[in-house]
Amino acid sequence: MVTLCPACLRCRECADIMTGGSRRCIVVSTLAEAFFYAEHGFDDILYAYPLPVDKLARCVELAQRLALFHVLVDSVAALQELRNTPLTGGKLWSVWLKLDCENKRAGVPHDDPAALDLAKAISESPGVELTGVYAHCGNSYDCTGLEEIHAVAQATTTATLRFMDKLKAAGISCPVSSIGSTPSCSHPVTDMALLSEVHPGNYVFYDVQQSLIGSCRLEDVAVRVLTRVIGHYPHRNQLLVDCGWTGLSLHSLGRLDTGYAVIDGHPELRLIGMTQEHGRIEPVSGQLEFEKFPLGSMLAIIPYHSCATAAMHPVYFVHSNGEIEATWKPTRGW
Repeated sequence: MVTLCPACLRCRECADIMTGGSRRCIVVSTLAEAFFYAEHGFDDILYAYPLPVDKLARCVELAQRLALFHVLVDSVAALQELRNTPLTGGKLWSVWLKLDCENKRAGVPHDDPAALDLAKAISESPGVELTGVYAHCGNSYDCTGLEEIHAVAQATTTATLRFMDKLKAAGISCPVSSIGSTPSCSHPVTDMALLSEVHPGNYVFYDVQQSLIGSCRLEDVAVRVLTRVIGHYPHRNQLLVDCGWTGLSLHSLGRLDTGYAVIDGHPELRLIGMTQEHGRIEPVSGQLEFEKFPLGSMLAIIPYHSCATAAMHPVYFVHSNGEIEATWKPTRGW
């Protein structure tokens, strides 16, 4: 079973760790990432996003440049665009069929006859080959606990394997079956070993959301946003910090008793509001002890969603025992 690199972290160093230095077999969700990795010597890149026709010319560039560049389709219209844009030099479009296994975000429903029809159309199209089936069990993000994670992972795995059986019965060649999400890959079910590969999401970093789901423990989360106290407001029992939604994102309110994030080492505090550059912190209960947090002192915020938070920053500082070991620069944009 091949493990694919998470796209959400978007930096070469993470991809090197995930691929063991092979720089092969990675998944991206933007063409900016695909070009970034190609420029750093990566190959065998899957653009795991329903093919945008306005970006087809850039896909052609990568398909001609790399030994293996794969695109994802979930419609006849997208397939027709590939038919109308043949590659040169004897190359074929390597196409993956996006299958919806109850995630309900993108893809053809796994039990819809249209899915098999599209697979057949891909396999019979000149200049195109059906390389794989790709399913994302993002519905596992609604889980709480191991039992629910296993149930979603099993359902997605079963649906994908059954679809592969349908392809075989119909005489349609498709060598690769692939599913994934952070929860399912953190707690795989036995049948996942029958798949060709899994794609693990953000488990290099993890985040508060994954700890709530049950993918990890809070102490497993490997990312923090550092912020300084810049204001004391006793009349409203709050601290002001220099981290707003441009440093953290707004992806969390309503899921956490602690507000928008967890403040590392301070369960008595919660981040209750943010503007663009400011954050407001108050105690969960009682009176805030302002002397414990003098102006200029630093707090470490554990983000609810590391993908959204990481996308806000142009550099990651890698540290160990209080010392900065390296700086990683992610790619950004689309």
